[in-house]
Amino acid sequence: MSYSAKIGPSILSSDLACLGSECVRMMECGADYLHLDVMDGHFVPNITFGHPMVECLRSCVGPDPFFDMHMMVSRPEQWVKPMAAAGANQYTFHLESTTNAGNLIKEIRETGMKVGLAIKPGTTVEELAPWAGQIDMALVMTVEPGFGGQKFMEDMMPKVSWLRSQFPSLDIEVDGGVGPSTIHKCAEAGAHWTVDTP
Repeated sequence: MSYSAKIGPSILSSDLACLGSECVRMMECGADYLHLDVMDGHFVPNITFGHPMVECLRSCVGPDPFFDMHMMVSRPEQWVKPMAAAGANQYTFHLESTTNAGNLIKEIRETGMKVGLAIKPGTTVEELAPWAGQIDMALVMTVEPGFGGQKFMEDMMPKVSWLRSQFPSLDIEVDGGVGPSTIHKCAEAGAHWTVDTP
């Protein structure tokens, strides 16, 4: 099975003082989608932005760019409807952040958004497996979530390879420390959605 490779810049790599124009520029430069990192200061130590910013970005860039929301938050259930209303296309939550992934997946689907499920480096890929048939994308973190500038963790590639072998049609994304010197390792393992975090 062949896959179309997609690269999505993390908007946190942008000049945050002019985020709207930066998002427009990234799409004009050939980005396939935009990766929006939402951090709440609880699930991860840092804080970024919420659905009001997403709504502003959507009005700035228009309806076409695909917004991949990476929800690094402790209570992902509470932000599903606000993010959908703000213009998000995919809601990617962390398996570690909820006690009822099944209900959350159902709630996301009901809003019309696609469903992504992320795992931290310390979470086994087998823990994600029971949900693979109910999601659109699996996100394998290749750094600890919440901080930029970390080194790519190549030892996460067996997780990607295992997912690809077990679920051939599943979209698989990698996020963290990915750049020109590491992206080929991700592709070889079977990931075809790549978050660019320069």
